[in-house]
Amino acid sequence: MDIISSQRQKEEEASGLKRHAFTAQSRQDEAATLTMARDRSPTGEVMKLAAIALSLNVRLRSSDMPVDMQERALRYARSFLDDSSISSAPKHRPNPTLLARALKKEFDSVYGVAWHCVAGKSFGSFVTHSPGGFMYFSIDSLFIVLFKTEVKLVTESEISSQIS
Repeated sequence: MDIISSQRQKEEEASGLKRHAFTAQSRQDEAATLTMARDRSPTGEVMKLAAIALSLNVRLRSSDMPVDMQERALRYARSFLDDSSISSAPKHRPNPTLLARALKKEFDSVYGVAWHCVAGKSFGSFVTHSPGGFMYFSIDSLFIVLFKTEVKLVTESEISSQIS
């Protein structure tokens, strides 16, 4: 019986199934898991952000940025694209370069330097960013990546040691 149960356990593990023994301890573990799952459920802030994204016709694709920063980026990008002073034509084509520059400058001024922005209809990227400083979203057919990198102060002694 030991060999059969051992083989069955290996098959269950391989298929992703887990066997649960219903003891008091396992019930406590399951209750803790359910509590953690509830804690990860959408909060009011996240639901508000989702409603804002819908109202702005924006699709949030990936982010590890705080909700208030995400909201600022979405609202700023949408208002930039909707601004009629950019082009006199009623249905102007958005200029991704101008949008990227404006969004980068906005975040540099509000949240400190070292923000980067890529905007366009077709591009690939792989970036390293500071924790809490990444967002990828789209507006209509325009895709935007906004991220922050770490800024390290370089001292004169480090510069002279590199030159020598």
